Amino acid sequence: MSRQATNAGCSLALEAHCGVAPPGRSHDYDSSARLALRCDNGAINRHLWLDATPVDAARRALLLAAAAVPLAACSKRATEYTGGWIGAQNERGHRLRDTKSGSLPAPAVQRRVGVAIVGAGVAGLACARMLAKRGVDDVHLFDLEDAAGGNSRGHRIAGMACPLGAHYLPLPGEHATEVTQLLEELGLRRTVNGQPVYNEQHLCHSPQERLFIDGHWHDGLLPPIDALPVADRATTLAQYRRFAQLVTDASRGNAFTMPTWRSAWRAEHDVLDAQTFSQWLDSQQLTATALRWYLDYCCRDDYGGGADEVSAWAGLHYFASRHGFHAPGMTSDERDGVLTWPEGNAWIASRLAEPLQDRINTSMVVLRVQEGRGGVDVDAWNARESRVERWTAKQVVLAVPIFIAARLLESPSSALTHAASRMRYAPWMVANMHIDEALDDRPGAPLSWDNVLYGVESLGYVDAMHQSMRPYPGPTVLSSYWAWGAAPAHRQSLLQQGWFTRAARVVQELSRAHPDLPSKVRQIDLMRYGHAMSIPVPGLRSRASLRALSQVRGRVMFAHSDLSAYSVFEEAYFHGVRVARDILDGERRDRGG
Repeated sequence: MSRQATNAGCSLALEAHCGVAPPGRSHDYDSSARLALRCDNGAINRHLWLDATPVDAARRALLLAAAAVPLAACSKRATEYTGGWIGAQNERGHRLRDTKSGSLPAPAVQRRVGVAIVGAGVAGLACARMLAKRGVDDVHLFDLEDAAGGNSRGHRIAGMACPLGAHYLPLPGEHATEVTQLLEELGLRRTVNGQPVYNEQHLCHSPQERLFIDGHWHDGLLPPIDALPVADRATTLAQYRRFAQLVTDASRGNAFTMPTWRSAWRAEHDVLDAQTFSQWLDSQQLTATALRWYLDYCCRDDYGGGADEVSAWAGLHYFASRHGFHAPGMTSDERDGVLTWPEGNAWIASRLAEPLQDRINTSMVVLRVQEGRGGVDVDAWNARESRVERWTAKQVVLAVPIFIAARLLESPSSALTHAASRMRYAPWMVANMHIDEALDDRPGAPLSWDNVLYGVESLGYVDAMHQSMRPYPGPTVLSSYWAWGAAPAHRQSLLQQGWFTRAARVVQELSRAHPDLPSKVRQIDLMRYGHAMSIPVPGLRSRASLRALSQVRGRVMFAHSDLSAYSVFEEAYFHGVRVARDILDGERRDRGG
């Protein structure tokens, strides 16, 4: 099968080889296909291998990618990149799922500790940091991964830092006092004449965002009116403005705050939480295609699920708790600032973890938590030592997703089991692509920190070198984000499909805006999360069981962003600090203070 290219006499040949392993790869494939790009001298410059089942799927994917980049075939280099799956240890997590009660071997090691924190993500680190600062030294954290940070870990490719998860932190509002204090302690913020002043080195540099629509890049992510069909412009602009007013009205009286537990929850919130965002938008007759795409994109980006999955409360909360919604022509259409780093929120997570290094136990899969007379037993599989260890603690903090907490506890409460039954989690993938020279850009807005393509499956990409202040374009890492909602088929597909197929899909999609990408990408490292974040589905935020779990006072306590029904840094950090304060208050009471 071949296709002739019309430029510079180059030809494109697609060769399918069933059952042949790609070079250097002898596993994780069912069949393979090879894309070879030949120039006039007939030499094969580069090959792209990918697995596919059946092979026709590989052919289709390769042909689509090839069709999108005809000019790239004529360059001196064609497509070749390396990479693989990195990060999340899915097999370790599934050890908990597959372990049956009573099947654990006797612990090879037994230890005692004051406070055991299960989970070294943002909530767990926040809790441990607060306790350590207040003089509680006998604290240990446990995490199944090889590094702390949870969804806020980082990576490096070709010497350049890049994120494996969360990649920015919006400037906190007045209710996020815990985060504000953290930023001041880290030197990111100070107060001058009663006003917050942020370290400009860590604020996202301009240009911040752009959208690829109608063959051009446009400033900002809201589809611009002049990029829409003429017949849709007046209606869309009117709906932009009406939605902006609805958000403004909804945000009055602390109705939507971050952290969400500080909001003034009212009966109208119950009504919003009982329906999907899409249903509410329909009821408001907000049906403009561009507006609905943007709102769905925002939900997928922050919650992992689209407007058809998240509640109307969550859809409004996204805007009303932070920056509002700014329609074109509004007086206050300036974007709110965000803090960001090449490695994303791993910059913060690493600083939370640094003073706790001798207390963080990684590669530890906690399998069971059981309260007993002498304390709370935490049984864990030490993946490095291949043995079971038992840590008996006076206090245990479960800084893990609620569905994990329900599996860990030998005798979970009715509130925990009820909350776990309502949780829905989104699978995610982060693709970090090393390109060895600057991409040829399409007309319009210049390369920005956040770059989004209109109407595609992915959430766009972030330029990891954007904050470098480099005066010229050059090699960089593009971090592309993908979220698929809660349908089990998406999670199964993400876990079962090989790296080759997923990597090719990333390149194919981004090539719509960057036809030269395939010839310039040199490495693609993929990070997958089977349960990346809680999706705030209808009825979740208003559940009494979430409130009950956040108010538990005892030997086992809960600290995770799941308690807020959705996953962001601010909520996780709040719950970690909240539990640390509860522990400290309990110790004061025990001392009679």
